[in-house]
Amino acid sequence: MDNRPIGVFDSGLGGLTVVKALKKLLPNESIIYFGDTARLPYGVKSKDLVKQYSIQITKFLIQKNAKIIIIACNTATAMALNVLRNKFSSNPIIGVIEPGVQQAILKTNNKQIGVMGTIATISSNAYEKSIKEKNTEIKVISKACPLFVPFVEEGWIQGTALNEIAEHYLSIFNNNIDTLILGCTHYPLLKNTISQHTKNITLIDSAYAVAIDAHKKLQENSLMNHNNNPGSLYCYVTDLPMRFEKLAKIFLDAEIHNVDVINDF
Repeated sequence: MDNRPIGVFDSGLGGLTVVKALKKLLPNESIIYFGDTARLPYGVKSKDLVKQYSIQITKFLIQKNAKIIIIACNTATAMALNVLRNKFSSNPIIGVIEPGVQQAILKTNNKQIGVMGTIATISSNAYEKSIKEKNTEIKVISKACPLFVPFVEEGWIQGTALNEIAEHYLSIFNNNIDTLILGCTHYPLLKNTISQHTKNITLIDSAYAVAIDAHKKLQENSLMNHNNNPGSLYCYVTDLPMRFEKLAKIFLDAEIHNVDVINDF
């Protein structure tokens, strides 16, 4: 039995959707979450800077005794996953892209997969590259949906304006694909709206796919915590943003009590 915590990090609070999925699938596991709220968004930063930030945070989580690291950020996964795996080879490290890709490939029947994400994620082509590495026959349709993130962070996860934006973004997928990857940790909160505008398309929730992969890695490496007590959640942020409690509750669907602000690490 290994009662050390799972370490999860993101550029902000969106990665709490991954924490929510982990808590549902692995309720006995403790989690340390690191949100780099002072330096978000990562999507406009250089690759070298994102690597630097990711190394700093991974070191911090390992110092906090994390037994496995989950990069709950699409940009950091695309730019820093391989670097982190090479530098911290004794710790299993999971990115948010690969698990979603694996689930999508399993689900698709017509070999046409859609990917929706932020501008940075779509521009990186990380999802398409990963899909093509596994199956060159699959056609990928990608769409940047930049307005979804600010809507979620305002707490607007339904309504007329959101529906109009969804219709504009998502019409490209209808009658073309049968499987759609939600390529941003904010998007699971919009699943109801997205599903209304993507009829007969299977949605792949990357957050839950990551939780499934984490469960598998914990089992493979004999890292499971078999204690029957509920695991704890402790959060670190680099800045305590206004409306933190409201935002955290939107992403996690629960109150957060244990939060520390890290100014220098």
